[in-house]
Formats: sequence, structure tokens, C-alpha cells
Amino acid sequence: MLKPRPTATREQVNLDGLWRFATSAAVGDQPWTGPLDTPLEAAVPASYNDQFTDSAIRDHVGWVWYQRHVRVPRGWSGERVMLRLDAATHEGRVYVDDVLVAEHVGGYTPFEADITEHVSAGGEFRLTVGVSNELTHTTIPPGSITVTQDGRRKQTYLHDFYNYAGLARSVWLHSLPPVHIADITVVTGIDDRTGTVEYEVETSAPATVRVRILDATGAEVAASEGASGSVRLENVTPWRPGAAYLYDLVAEVVDGSGGVLDTYTQSFGVRTVEVRGPQFLINGEPFYFAGFGKHEDTAVRGKGHDDAYLVHDFQLMEWTGANSFRTAHYPYAEEVMDFADRHGIVVIDETAAVGLNLMVEAGLLGAPPRPTFSPDTFNDDTRAAHAQAIRELVARDKNHPSVVMWSIANEPASNEEGAREYFEPLVELTRKLDATRPVTYAAVMFATSENDRIADLFDVLCINRYYGWYVATGDLAAAERYMEGDLRGWAEKFGKPLILSEYGADTMPGLHSVWDQPWTEEYQAAYLAASHRAFDRIEAVVGEHVWNFADFQTSHGIHRVDGNRKGVFTRDRKPKAAAHELRRRWRGLGGRKPSGAES
Repeated sequence: MLKPRPTATREQVNLDGLWRFATSAAVGDQPWTGPLDTPLEAAVPASYNDQFTDSAIRDHVGWVWYQRHVRVPRGWSGERVMLRLDAATHEGRVYVDDVLVAEHVGGYTPFEADITEHVSAGGEFRLTVGVSNELTHTTIPPGSITVTQDGRRKQTYLHDFYNYAGLARSVWLHSLPPVHIADITVVTGIDDRTGTVEYEVETSAPATVRVRILDATGAEVAASEGASGSVRLENVTPWRPGAAYLYDLVAEVVDGSGGVLDTYTQSFGVRTVEVRGPQFLINGEPFYFAGFGKHEDTAVRGKGHDDAYLVHDFQLMEWTGANSFRTAHYPYAEEVMDFADRHGIVVIDETAAVGLNLMVEAGLLGAPPRPTFSPDTFNDDTRAAHAQAIRELVARDKNHPSVVMWSIANEPASNEEGAREYFEPLVELTRKLDATRPVTYAAVMFATSENDRIADLFDVLCINRYYGWYVATGDLAAAERYMEGDLRGWAEKFGKPLILSEYGADTMPGLHSVWDQPWTEEYQAAYLAASHRAFDRIEAVVGEHVWNFADFQTSHGIHRVDGNRKGVFTRDRKPKAAAHELRRRWRGLGGRKPSGAES
């Protein structure tokens, strides 16, 4: 799905701002049939949960409703009028006046509706959007809903971040010509100093297509005719980590006399990705991932996208020397991916499949043990939703040079019976959708090199490990030994690249000790140093992503103090001592493995 953008043949109107807002408990059964009867307003884009002081709104389970009036530009007569939501977490329904025009399940990918037949150029319409935050065993991510003795609906889930909901990303009205470009796919390669670009342009109806390639200065460097084809770029400038270079593919639909009916510009970078033995190669050169697991999480906004935080977070990553991050545990806003493209930051792009592990339910919540994969738990319907999440992620992010790998799940029960039957079709689907990028998942602590049932299906093994925190708490000498022994088991059995996709320790800023005292800033820094010594002794380790970049909000729990405190920055982006430890280690690496590693 192409991101809306203004061109010579397209226009757009941003619908962000203050919308009328109500929970389903406060309005009737059909709130879209008239003005929303509410005194409340909510900001878009932002999660709604923390905008209000009423805990009944913050803890609401079910549908909420947003409404505003929209005027169609009068110059759009004869154009297709489209309505696009960058996301609605976790399910959305869209009404134009009284008409349902779109429904979508999945909280982190965009969807749109052609509303041409329901509106008129220059006219105004009532736009109502319903958003549900409900999670079940057939949603991605999964969850469950119970009813308390006093009749309140309560949502539980198995992921360790707060279930923020609502319209956390932008809403757009945009125009398209009657015959228009519907999608573009770009696949690149490098042959010595020549770049190869294979392209495919999908149109809404049979049409004549021409393509031009522009370099970063706007100069045309190649051209082609036809809806699909390939071109060669002599003396190509590759897209490199830390040295981004973007070309533009300008696609045009033309009429018989050469007049342009539609045009769309798709940026791309020329780069290759390859797994060779225990190495991860970008443009044929070994690459070492240094960075973070992150979250879209800020005070008041929740998961609401904010450009100022986007810029500042990338500045802080640059300050530490980070070259990469994982979109834990869901697709991030497209603005984030575009920014990574422009600034040479490498991305592991992850679906929202987090919580597919009922051992967490048993271990942390005290529930009776249940099989994770069964007809009564995570089943064929769950996998179908998971497959759709993969399709939508790849369709949205396939042209981003920053995206070098797909992660299709975080911490699933890969050690349990049924895991292989669940995941094998999903890995095959991912490779069918995109044969150019490796596929990975992040393995939970319960899954070891001896009992994991799916590791051989994947190209790269991401490993989440917390030796020194959940295991060997306070004993960093033992933690270092455990970490090294664990990783050697994976390396020796599978011979694949290993990335430590999570490792970290909760830390209260301002808490200090001269001893290895958990929760102190000194302990977090020492914990990271001990982990790094273990990583550096194992050749197959090709990356380290600290958990987490910044503190973030979670559901209530006695093991959480106002959220998860494993960030090396506080929630308001102040550095803890560990941030300086990472800066000393990462600055100047340039994508190379730290010295001290086995050769």
C-alpha cells in the first residue's frame, strides 16, 4: 500500500487535531448516525488512555468513538476521494455519515477506503471512527477478556507493555486520478560498481507506464518503459549503514499522447542483504548490529507518533553510537521507517505477534499450565490473523532500504509441541512475499538450543536473555558464564548468525551503590559490560540490542514500578549511567564487531 503524498496529480488533507470522543458506555448503540453526544475531545494522533483523568476511560475495554466533520476540497471533482488511517489500535470501523466504508483488524498497519460515491467535491461529511482495544486468542497480539463480579470487563494480555489504544497515527483524506498507480515494488542489487533495479508498478486499470530514476541531486540516471522491468545504474552510490543514499523512482501513467495521468515518487536505496554462515552481510560486508529494542511510548501520548520525539530519539541513538533497532513488538509509524531510510539506521522490522506463549501466563500470573498451541488456545484462526499481519507488514515496508530483516514473532513458545506446525507455514509465507530479506524470530528464555523446535526454519537467530536479572540476579560472574554457555549451544548446533535481541536490567535513576546491587545505575552498567564480554568471545554473535532504549509503561504488576525500568534512558529521555557505558563501547565501531571477539 503506497503512502499518500502530494504529487502533480495527487493532493491530500491531514485530519489530525482534536476530535470529539466518547467510550461506548457513554453513547448509544449507533453513535455514527448523528453528532457524537459528548463533552470530551481527544487529540489525534495519540492513544486516548492517558489524555483523561477518568480511570474508567483509561481502563475501558471495548469500543471508543471519534468524530469530526471533514470538507472535501472543491477542486477534487472527477477524482477518487480516499480516506486513510495510518493505524487504529486494535480494530477500526469507519463511517462516512451513516455508511460503514471500512473495517480493519490489526492495530499497527494502515487501511483505507474509497469514499468517492459517498461525498462530493466542496461538500462536508461527518466522519466517525470506532476503535476497539479488545484482544482475544485469535488476535495479534493475543489476549483475553474476563468479567469481574461487579460487571466490569477486564483485559489481560501476555505482552509486557501497556495496551495503549485509539488513533495513535495520522488520518488522511487524499485524492487519486481515476486511473492511478496503486502500488510499486523495488528490488535492488549490486554488480561491482553497477546497481541493478527491478521494479513493478501496479495500476488501477490497464495503462501505459514509464519510469525514471533520479539520483539525490534530482538528475535522471536511468529510464524505462512498461509496468515492470529493470534498469542498471552505473557508478552507483549504495545505501550503507550510517551513510544513507536514496534514489527516487518516478512512476508515471501516461495517455496516448504522452500526457501524464498520474505520477508517484518512490524513494529507495541500492543495497543487498545476505546471510553467509554465521555472518550477516550488508552490501557484501559483515555487519554488527549495535542498538536497541525500542517502544513507541511517551507520557500522555502513549503510542501516539510525535515528530519531535522521533528526531530526539534518533539523536540519542546517534549519541550512543547505535546503528540499528528492532521495532519491538509491532510495526512502527511509517514516519519512523522513512527517517531510518534517510539517516542510515538499520531496522529489524517486527510484527505484533508478541504473547504467543502461555508459559508466561503460568509463570507470571499463576494460571494453571495450558498448551500454547491447541484448538482451544492459539490455533488455526490465530495463525490466519498472524499471516495477515505479515502480509500487511511486508506490503507496507518492502521498499525501505533500512529494513534488512523480518521478525515474525517475539518470544513465542518455540519449545512447545505444536510450535513447528504453527510457524513453518508463516516462515514460508514471509519468504514468498519477500525473498530478498532474511527471516527471524526472538527466542524466549524458556527456549534453549536443545528444546527449541523452530530455529532451523529461520535465517538468523535472535535470542532474548536476562542472565544477571531474572536468572543469577546480582551474580554477574555467574551470569557471564551462563550467557556464554547458552550462546555457544546455539552457535554450535545451528551455525547461524546470533543477535542478542534483548538483554537488560531494571534500573531506578538516581539509585547508586558501590556493590553489585540490582536496580542501581552501577549494576545496569556492570550487567551490560558482563554480557558484552560473553558476546565478544563468540564469533557467531553478530549483534546486540539492549532492552530497552527508554523506560516505558506497562500494565500493573508488583514487579513493575511505574512501568518497565530497563531503559538506558528514562521515559523522558534522560541518560542513566548505562547509556554512557554503551557510548564508550559503540562509538567508532562502524558496523564492525567489537575487538576481543574470536577470529
